[in-house]
Amino acid sequence: MSHHPRRSALLAAALLSAIGAPLHPQRRPAPPAPGLGAGDWSMPGRDPSLSRYSPLDQVTADNVTGLKPVWSFSTGVLGPHEGSPLVVGATMFVHTPWPNAVFALDLSVPGAPIKWRYQAPMPRPAGGARTGPAAPPPTGCCDTGSRGLAYHPSGKLLVPLLAGDIAALDAETGREIWRVRNGDPSVGATVAAAPIVIKDLVIVGVSGAGYGVRGYLTAYEANTGRLVWRGYSTGPDAEVLVSGAVNSHYASHQGRDLGISTWPADAWRRGGGTTSGWISYDPALDLIFHGTDEPAPGNPAQRAGDNKWTSSILAREAATGRVRWAYQLTPHDEWGYGAGNESILADVQIGGAKVAALVHFARNGFAYTLERSTGKVLVAQPYGPVNWASLVEEESGSPVRASQFDAPAPAIAGSPPKRSSGICPAALGGKHLQPAAHSLLTGLFYVPASNLCMDLSTAPAAFTPGRPYSGTTIRMQAGPGGNRGRLLAWDPGAAVVTWEIKEPFAVAGGVLATAGGLLFYGTMEGWLKALDQRTGRELWRYKTPSGIVGSPIAFLGPDGRQYVAVYSGIGGWWGLGGNGAFPDLSKVTNPGGVLTVFGL
Repeated sequence: MSHHPRRSALLAAALLSAIGAPLHPQRRPAPPAPGLGAGDWSMPGRDPSLSRYSPLDQVTADNVTGLKPVWSFSTGVLGPHEGSPLVVGATMFVHTPWPNAVFALDLSVPGAPIKWRYQAPMPRPAGGARTGPAAPPPTGCCDTGSRGLAYHPSGKLLVPLLAGDIAALDAETGREIWRVRNGDPSVGATVAAAPIVIKDLVIVGVSGAGYGVRGYLTAYEANTGRLVWRGYSTGPDAEVLVSGAVNSHYASHQGRDLGISTWPADAWRRGGGTTSGWISYDPALDLIFHGTDEPAPGNPAQRAGDNKWTSSILAREAATGRVRWAYQLTPHDEWGYGAGNESILADVQIGGAKVAALVHFARNGFAYTLERSTGKVLVAQPYGPVNWASLVEEESGSPVRASQFDAPAPAIAGSPPKRSSGICPAALGGKHLQPAAHSLLTGLFYVPASNLCMDLSTAPAAFTPGRPYSGTTIRMQAGPGGNRGRLLAWDPGAAVVTWEIKEPFAVAGGVLATAGGLLFYGTMEGWLKALDQRTGRELWRYKTPSGIVGSPIAFLGPDGRQYVAVYSGIGGWWGLGGNGAFPDLSKVTNPGGVLTVFGL
């Protein structure tokens, strides 16, 4: 990456800030997550920080070649098997894409037989009739996947249902305890994101930005399903749950009702900014952190302004949803990047000082390290090919837009499309929603990434509830070098890639780091691979039945042995063809739906 004086100034300022005065004197040591045993995987990211780091160390670089499949389970569903199973004690909970089945598998019995199964209620046929053709799958932008489950220590399993509901099940029996409507699929509002449990709340997002769904995040009482709070991504401060300054570091983030004034007329009411990504939590600050998706419509000429608070990271008080701070990564997001990727909470070394940070590998191609309590950008550097912006400016906190991509003219009915070509990264992003991992052994972050650029054309878009609200046509292709994927190690202090592996296709599944010094990740062809964390050297691989868009986990079985598990089942934006990004994918994999478990 080339040297840039203003970019270096941002890094230097971050170092001086970290060295000059003690950070966050109000912070107290974070207590361990309730019920999180060393051998369990009871949260989507294993812990509230979304580290995806397992303290298990039985499988190491010395013995990983002995790792073999010990049992497998067919989910009975073809489609995008995203996320990962949960393991609590001697039970593994497995979820599927639409039609959203859940299985409890008994790990104490050889072959892990089914303890119970739950099948989500099917929507009524069109018109509400009791008989007739079954309703079609809910409409989503990117297939019918579900990114995971949540577990409450009272023994409840929280299940997102694509058709708009969230259900609470008895983890022992699979009995449905309560079910509430979180989104209306008739207008394109679906539920695909994994919820998070914070104390006695379950917090869940909604999908559908590409349909003009106005985004929001909702907290329900875990025991009853009672709605506790809902914070919107656009609109008046009272509905976004803003009181006071949003981010004192940046002028563009100050003022009242920015969720209205940065939009034309009432465009915020159908402005996107949904919450389809991951949620992290800092118990010491009692804050949750989540991203918002891209604005709608995709045609930026129809929504002049910054379009707050889409394509942003928000820190909210867990109990009330009140916004403590917000930071918009891509104001007036012209490329459809959004900010739904995970925000990993970690104490990182910057300039010799330890900083309580939030690390976010954005779809816009920049890796951000933010001060966790205030939302100030400490470091922002590209982690792959980026040409839509030259840098993130220190004073404003905003990206400096590249001059070769002219701002689009206002959309006029019947006007010819506006085109841009060779934009890097593509709308799929430098990485998509597949989660990175942070290793406590090395301090490095391991990022499943893409190497894709795109051609983009825009035309006027009309809004109809429940129909795509885009006005864009995207055609993607391989980026510099011709490979379409990367697995990279990122040093957050130096803001550099320390090593990387090139893959022919985007790395569409998440990463697992373990105390045994290993990394596990899957490929779109279906290979599960193990690498050395320090060097990136491949140590082991196994071909699963279908492409991997899920995230591997490590857990301890009732026999005291360490196991690794992963879903395989291609789908999502990747499996739908990726707008030309993966023309040869059908030659190397087939649809599937299998869980494979490995042991020594």
